[in-house]
Amino acid sequence: MDHSVGTPAPQDSVLPDLLAPGLDILFCGTAAGDASARRRAYYAGPGNAFWPTLHEVGLTPRQFEPEEYAQLMPLKIGLTDIVKRASGSDSALAKQHFDPARVHRLIEQFHPRLLAFTSKRAAQEYLGQPVGYGLLPAMAGCTRLFVLPSPSGAARRYWSVQPWQELAHLRNERT
Repeated sequence: MDHSVGTPAPQDSVLPDLLAPGLDILFCGTAAGDASARRRAYYAGPGNAFWPTLHEVGLTPRQFEPEEYAQLMPLKIGLTDIVKRASGSDSALAKQHFDPARVHRLIEQFHPRLLAFTSKRAAQEYLGQPVGYGLLPAMAGCTRLFVLPSPSGAARRYWSVQPWQELAHLRNERT
């Protein structure tokens, strides 16, 4: 089932977008990993910290299972990837797989308060330059940009929950 509003994701997407106007946070990953592609669910790989972390930092009232990703919509949280037509680890992705222009169009169409990249690679491909973790000075229209350490088990050596806590705090700010 496609949970997006409109048809922003390509027909041959590995996973459908989870989008609607008025989102507080749109999480943007690099690409669906192999386990996510098999399960047809976001952040479904073994050892992926995405779902436990959302609950731990207070973005969700309980820990959701990957297949329950559509239940993020009432919480004003959406999901997409900068690579929609391929899956696998970052090292398996070629430059032509990335579609930063599509993500920019999503921002223009849906105007989320925050676009939170769940990896430096996704943010760097979107912005075309190196980035650090946390809130970026750059914006996309009225959308603030935030970079998180990847929750993937393969990126565990870079893991820190602190930027995720900062994102949750920022989401709760009403400016």
